[in-house]
Amino acid sequence: MASAAARLRGSLSGLVHHPEFRLGAREISGVAPGMAAWGLMTGVAMVNSGMSAVEAVAMTLLVFAGSSQLAAIPLIAASAPVWVILAAGFCVNLRFVVFSAHLRSYVMHLPRWVRLLAGYLSTDMTYVLFVRRFSHPPANAGQRHAQLAYLAGNGGLNWLSWQVFSLMGIALAQWVPASWGLGFAGILALIGMSCSLASTTLRRVSAGVAGAAAVAAFAMPYKLNIVVAIAAAVALCLMLESPAPPDRRPHA
Repeated sequence: MASAAARLRGSLSGLVHHPEFRLGAREISGVAPGMAAWGLMTGVAMVNSGMSAVEAVAMTLLVFAGSSQLAAIPLIAASAPVWVILAAGFCVNLRFVVFSAHLRSYVMHLPRWVRLLAGYLSTDMTYVLFVRRFSHPPANAGQRHAQLAYLAGNGGLNWLSWQVFSLMGIALAQWVPASWGLGFAGILALIGMSCSLASTTLRRVSAGVAGAAAVAAFAMPYKLNIVVAIAAAVALCLMLESPAPPDRRPHA
């Protein structure tokens, strides 16, 4: 048991002192203020929706998904059916299925608990910055260590920034006025992230369709316009995406 703990401490120390750890932390620090403001606003929103402080703290620590939390909070406040709350959270976070499928070749060599921790720490911005830094899966042990160190620095600082300010929002909910416009800071962070992801014509078109569908269905109850927007964008992409060319190699 002691040797396992010593190995774990050695591995963590190796990650923290790796240059990629510092690079990952430095790159995420550029968007950390916007994410911190969004976390503060989310903490305030959880308490103002009627959740107790214990429930709000548990949600921010266990869920760690700002957009999903914000989708669920008004539904919880409106006493919506559980299936509607779960469906909204599921649909809002569907993008992480795509993220995890892409990152599979990067992390499958890691132990399961490390993969689970990486999945917990992953957000939109950590994914964007990681794949921008590393366009290909690791080819050797050195690259694996470098990529894991970057992911640890990137995701760790992002998580810490979110949790600190979300917990601060929970504690100070009654003293933080809505006139501060913290929600707009979070929206700006999301817009910047979305623009960096819209790198192809298909992605830009799907984003436009999703936005139009969300506005058109805005009157639907329980924020179901979000579900409609996601369904419209996914359906459009499935129709327009060109299938991969068939393998023309001769079969043995």
